[in-house]
Amino acid sequence: MDRGILVLYLLNWGWLASLPFVFFKSDGKFNLMWWVTGSPFGLMTLTLLLAYFHVFPPFFSYPPFEVLSVPFSVASISLMLYTVGTHQTPLALWHQSNDAPKSIVTYGAYKRIRHPFYTSFLLMLIGAVFYCPHVGTLAALALGIGILNVTAAREERFLSASAFGEDYKKYMTTTGRFFPGV
Repeated sequence: MDRGILVLYLLNWGWLASLPFVFFKSDGKFNLMWWVTGSPFGLMTLTLLLAYFHVFPPFFSYPPFEVLSVPFSVASISLMLYTVGTHQTPLALWHQSNDAPKSIVTYGAYKRIRHPFYTSFLLMLIGAVFYCPHVGTLAALALGIGILNVTAAREERFLSASAFGEDYKKYMTTTGRFFPGV
């Protein structure tokens, strides 16, 4: 497994892990749903490290797949940065019961995707499967898809029932949940 690519994924994970502390509004406490939502990314990182150090090696190592994983990680980091740049104020942490949005954002990274942060997280997980085909990365991807879909659906129900409901429902008809037009 290529060390440089591993470092790229560790940087990708580090940026994701720092978001609640440097960007999202937070009271410093994280509830169970926050930890559950973050679990696939911890599993992915642990799997990559254990595979790299040959504790639990991947199914196979194929350098072209490793290289193919790089654009996924780069796109993940880029989309996270673009999404952060879209906001003038920190976002609500949806998993926290005491935090709610004060407006909806439909421009910038949100113009074609309703959940660009989640998309960036999924791109990282997909790339990790290419980099390290392993039961741990496959499990992390499956968990990530499931948990992020549940979380996104919950957020969408919440926003649809909020003061922004009508605007948000219109917005949902023109954007994809995780990918444009999907």
